[in-house]
Amino acid sequence: MPAAYAAALALGVIAALANIFGGLVLTGRSWERRYLRYFVAVGAGFMLGASLLEMLPESWKLAPASTPFLLLLGFLLVHFVEHTVTSHFHFGEETHATEYVGGHLPVAVMTGLGIHTFFDGVAIGSGFLVSAWLGWIIFLAVFMHKIPEGFTMASVMLAAGKGNRAAVLAAAAIGGASVAGVAVMLMYPVSLPQALPFAAGVTLYVAATDLLPEVNREPGIRMALGVFLGVVILAGLQLAFRGR
Repeated sequence: MPAAYAAALALGVIAALANIFGGLVLTGRSWERRYLRYFVAVGAGFMLGASLLEMLPESWKLAPASTPFLLLLGFLLVHFVEHTVTSHFHFGEETHATEYVGGHLPVAVMTGLGIHTFFDGVAIGSGFLVSAWLGWIIFLAVFMHKIPEGFTMASVMLAAGKGNRAAVLAAAAIGGASVAGVAVMLMYPVSLPQALPFAAGVTLYVAATDLLPEVNREPGIRMALGVFLGVVILAGLQLAFRGR
């Protein structure tokens, strides 16, 4: 197995474990949860930068004619899912328990988040097929929102009246979708010119319409500065490591 394939799979598993950790943050009362807000803010900035400054230019090199369409298609796919399958979904702790008890919404949210996380894996796999640099940058962008993602999934399960075990298993399930996304991408590398811009559209949507609205809910400037910090971290990595 080429080293890039092994690295992509290993990082896909680490990303999945971050989903599980997010579930444990909620179910294990000893964890400090308030810092998750800052993961959301920094992750939003890093993901925006990664999608626009790294994934999009590389996509343009691979498929200049189809990249704009595929970017838009990836963006619209998640928009469609979140306004049909998971219309009540938002990142963070779910407090409207009555909406979830006795209905299909927990399964719907798991399906929607599973689509998110599957394309997280596709993005990681696509990145490593281009270069180790891009693979690592995409992994970091994905990792930064994995813990809040697992936290959200576990929160929905608890709001539906499920126990801690079911909440953690649900977080593990969406993490497994990331590993599946990496595996599918590595098994069908010929799809790279289509998969990378599509995944860039998904990444852009998650950053701009899932994470940034959560940042905007918080009063004050701290959360907003977290977004800028995420972009600064990306820029620092580019200056320090890109091209080496």
